Amino acid sequence: MAFKQFKIAFIVLAVLILLLFGKRFFISVEAGHVAVATLFGEVKTEIYTEGLHIPVNPFYSFHIYDVREKTHQEQAQVPTQDQLQTSVDVSIQFRLKGVSTPAILKSTGTFDDVIRVHLVPKLRSILREQGKSIKRAEDFFLDEVQATLETSLLSGLKDYLEPKGVEVSAVLIRDITLPKFIMIAIEKKKEREQEVEKQKAELERFTTEQKQKVVAAEAEKTAASMEAEKIKLLADAEAYRITAINKAISNNTSYIKLQALEALKAISKDDNAKIYFLNGDSPNPLPLMNIGDVNKK
Repeated sequence: MAFKQFKIAFIVLAVLILLLFGKRFFISVEAGHVAVATLFGEVKTEIYTEGLHIPVNPFYSFHIYDVREKTHQEQAQVPTQDQLQTSVDVSIQFRLKGVSTPAILKSTGTFDDVIRVHLVPKLRSILREQGKSIKRAEDFFLDEVQATLETSLLSGLKDYLEPKGVEVSAVLIRDITLPKFIMIAIEKKKEREQEVEKQKAELERFTTEQKQKVVAAEAEKTAASMEAEKIKLLADAEAYRITAINKAISNNTSYIKLQALEALKAISKDDNAKIYFLNGDSPNPLPLMNIGDVNKK
């Protein structure tokens, strides 16, 4: 009877323990995370990767770390040699190394503590240090300056954060904002350059138009010259023809007589032509005057 009561009591106690501590006998870690255990404040070196882990010490306390790739954006004021402050906005791509999470928990703390204590201060320090090598604030817009800055940031952050359990994969410059008065000066400079380009385009257009007019004028001049030459050639040809005819007539008396006879023949067909006065003494008699029909006088 006593044994039976003891057995019942043991079962009840086991059920109570399971109800109170059942969830503490296992741990489930999400994908891309690791868990670090502590026992009464002591950090255990063993890490719990993603998945289900059974059994575990029910007195363990667990700290979860996200070890996936992360991006942190930071904006800092960077002084240059001209003593001007330029706002530089950068992105840091990084991840925590799972095997280093126990040391991170012991020396630094949580994920947010790593960013606040290590990443941000070192990033700003490197930015300020690199700014000292840049002569003018506007030089930040030069491709070679940005490339050098990204390389220096990546190298400096890797050297500093790798031993602390942070793996940096890339540093990217997102934006650069110059002092306001420089931005205004740059805008005015762009406006002047655009105006100059506009004037150049207008000058080129005007020059092109003038060249086209000159070509057209030269073409008209050439055409007029050719037309004048043509007229001159035709006039010369006509003058030559008349001269040749006159010369042929003056040297051919028979031709003159033939023309006179043709003229008389034509006159005889006119009803109004009745009386003619002829030069009878001339070897080539020609009609001198048509005085009409005497009956009409």
